[in-house]
Amino acid sequence: MKHKILTTAILTGAAAMTAAAATDALRFDPEAFTRQSITMPDGTQVGYKAYEGIFYVTNVEDSTYQTLNIYVPEHLAETGRVPILLRTYVGGYAASTAKSPSPADASGRALQEGYVVCIPGSRGNNSTVEADGKTIYTGIAPNGLLDLKAAVRYLRYNDALIPGDSELIFTDGTSAGGAMSSLLGATGNAGDYAEDLRKMGAADARDDVFAAICYCPITDLNHADMEYEWLYGCTNRGVRALSADQIVISDELAAECPEYINSLGLTETDGTPLTAANYKDYIKKFLIASAHRALQEGCEIPDSIGFTFYQDKSGPMGGGPGMGPRAGQRPPMGDGREAPSFGPGNMPRFNKTSDFVTGLDLDKYLSYVASVTPLKTPPAFDQMGVLIDTPSPENKEFADREGNPANFTDFSLRHRLGDPKASLDKDMVRRVEIMNPMNFIGTGRATTAPHWYIRHGAKDRDTSFLVPINLATKLQNAGYDVDFFLPWNRPHSGDYNLDDLFTWIASTLKTAN
Repeated sequence: MKHKILTTAILTGAAAMTAAAATDALRFDPEAFTRQSITMPDGTQVGYKAYEGIFYVTNVEDSTYQTLNIYVPEHLAETGRVPILLRTYVGGYAASTAKSPSPADASGRALQEGYVVCIPGSRGNNSTVEADGKTIYTGIAPNGLLDLKAAVRYLRYNDALIPGDSELIFTDGTSAGGAMSSLLGATGNAGDYAEDLRKMGAADARDDVFAAICYCPITDLNHADMEYEWLYGCTNRGVRALSADQIVISDELAAECPEYINSLGLTETDGTPLTAANYKDYIKKFLIASAHRALQEGCEIPDSIGFTFYQDKSGPMGGGPGMGPRAGQRPPMGDGREAPSFGPGNMPRFNKTSDFVTGLDLDKYLSYVASVTPLKTPPAFDQMGVLIDTPSPENKEFADREGNPANFTDFSLRHRLGDPKASLDKDMVRRVEIMNPMNFIGTGRATTAPHWYIRHGAKDRDTSFLVPINLATKLQNAGYDVDFFLPWNRPHSGDYNLDDLFTWIASTLKTAN
């Protein structure tokens, strides 16, 4: 399908020449490639055409980062329409250059599967340029997201020239990159970004995607501090060992969280309303489901970290919580209900003759998580000026163009200024709003990706479990296809269990072919 950058009916003189130049600048050249290959972990050589160093906007502010690379396997997938994996390497909301595919992550595996891979660079909280003797910080929010949206638009604009189907774009990212993936999935075609994209010289094309793959997304930033303290406050006087001043801040933040949870209007899959009163029981269900699958895979789970187990010694597999269950029926919860599942294949099945988890002491489990990796001190994200002066990566993300970090919540701003009535200015409110996918899902203001794959490790403490669970639940409540899981004993990381991921990708492609 062909796209047009300009929709004005008649252009004359310099305007027409400018339009033509912009069109040419964003046109993909199918012949401008080199041949390269990578060796996969199984020894397989995967050859591909590499199209590298492509500018995806015409008004380039930072040439180090505003480029993308496209990799086309020599042997495209033979059945159905060929998807495009857009892999971002954003971490810590920092800038990321356009990279090459790696055999260790989804980019290499996608090429092996015969899929097209796009790896865009994007500006971030540490990217700068010199202009008129000044250092300009080019990657302040939402610029990194705008770059990734422009990359999606480039793929769509050049749909007829780039192998692969731009209607089947899968975004993939980890941590802050997972947040960017969630934003790409939630904010497609939203008018909130249109003027900025126009000024950048992005292609006049859609920027919605088919699916979002989000590993441990560090998102919902303006509520992440209160969610962190509400969940982990039980460890403050124990393994977390906070000071008296830190406990005061933690308690203040935690007290704000119930109102936010209640405001979301979320429900369980059976329609039960989720509130602050029952939300921790909801979290427990996902952790119990994670433990169930771990047992099935042969992991040993000690009694000391909070789980309780049912054991039927009459069967051949009785004998202790570390025994691995076999295929059979789904395990009941402690109250007799089945564990929650949002997607096919992400819940194990069990046999009555094996051990399974019946309950969880959540406080004890959270203390275990905190003992593995020390928790962040409060506030976990908008920390600048509260108890310490050091800005977080997120404070830098919301900096001004001179690089001055800024608070992005009223809570931290008020503590830093010592003014209980202080509030964020309108521009900051806008920037924070459009960097949070929760503000777009189910609102009708954007084209949301129909398919979602969300993973957050069961011992990942980089953000609260509430963040990915809220994201998955809101999407599921809005009717989207969501495959969500908390992988057992997994720390903050991404692109793991690639067999699971690519099985899921294949299943979603069946809905498109």
